Amino acid sequence: MHEISLCESLLKVIEDSASQQNFSQVKTVWLELGRFSCVEPDAMRFSFDVVMKGTLADGARLELLELPARVWCSKCLKDVEIQQRYDACPSCGDYRLQISGGEEMRIKELEVV
Repeated sequence: MHEISLCESLLKVIEDSASQQNFSQVKTVWLELGRFSCVEPDAMRFSFDVVMKGTLADGARLELLELPARVWCSKCLKDVEIQQRYDACPSCGDYRLQISGGEEMRIKELEVV
């Protein structure tokens, strides 16, 4: 379950931000997850609660925001959204696609005190 190590990295980012911006508690974390990020939302929520115990984010709410999977089609020269890897381009049906979005995981916003 790699979500534990992702949450440990997330905590490090939060702690670094707290020391730079002088806050002492995190109430809510909005985390953007791309559809192709290979992060299981339920495992992420569980891991978040476990990793944040006893830290400045103990009891914080995790809000997961799913980002669509986007690809560039080299045939119709469009940036389009797909639902699953290896889907065809919804515009022209071609399979020569390059992923342009949907693999990311990033903190969008923190609610802090």
